[in-house]
Amino acid sequence: MCGMPQQPPVRSTPSRPRRPDASMSLLNTVMDHSLDEGYAEAAARKKAKGPGGVPRPLRAKLGLALGLVLAALVVTVGAAQARIAAPVVAKERVELIDRIESATSDADELEEDVETLRDDVGERQREALKKHGGSQGELVSLLSGATKVHGRGVKLVVDDAKEADQGGGGPRESAGFSDTGRVRDRDMQRVVNGLWQSGAEAIAINDQRLTALSAIRAAGDAILVDNKPLVPPYTVLAVGDGQRLSTRFQNSRDGQYLHALQENFGVRTSISVHEDVRLPAAPSVTVRTAEPKAGKGTS
Repeated sequence: MCGMPQQPPVRSTPSRPRRPDASMSLLNTVMDHSLDEGYAEAAARKKAKGPGGVPRPLRAKLGLALGLVLAALVVTVGAAQARIAAPVVAKERVELIDRIESATSDADELEEDVETLRDDVGERQREALKKHGGSQGELVSLLSGATKVHGRGVKLVVDDAKEADQGGGGPRESAGFSDTGRVRDRDMQRVVNGLWQSGAEAIAINDQRLTALSAIRAAGDAILVDNKPLVPPYTVLAVGDGQRLSTRFQNSRDGQYLHALQENFGVRTSISVHEDVRLPAAPSVTVRTAEPKAGKGTS
């Protein structure tokens, strides 16, 4: 039996579910676009300008300019104050220099007065020795250094080595000296004592007369004779039997010591005999003790 062909059932596409707020399109638009684009652009510009209403780059430049202005102001004020104070400082400096020069001049005058008085005292002492020394007055004056002397003698020159910081191993190690080529006070003491023992009658170092009370000491690297500093070369003049004095000194232990300094440390020395050696008098003679002669001034 023929029948009519059946049509396949038509399947309908299911429709998308409707949004619950589909009927509130106006409210959705208001919520999604709560701020107008013009207002949004204005807010962005305000945010870029910062709270002060000035763009940040411009504000940074203004701050830098203000700092430079303040620095320039400080420098200007300081320069103005220095310019104002400069005449005062210069005046005080001139006054200080004048005071120093005046004090130096006064000190020089006092030093001259001291030297004059010292010479006068020394001359009086020498006259007293001649007057009251009796037959031994000249000998006492000579031994005390109170008078000038001249006669045959020797000239001994002692000088530092050319390289005063070199040397090693020698006669001064046991004495506590550093091994250098610099002449020490102990060296000059031995030289002077050697000359006395060799027969010298009077000795002077760099025109500084030695007496029985003279002292040779050191102050740093300087050598002092009676507290007066000497500088090398050290010229030692000794009055005595010229050639005999020279020979005896060079053969003595102190002469050999000086020779060892020359060999080991490069200390420069020379000795020569002279027919007329002149020595000055000592600046002053210090009297330590005195005793009256028996039978005079006593009861």
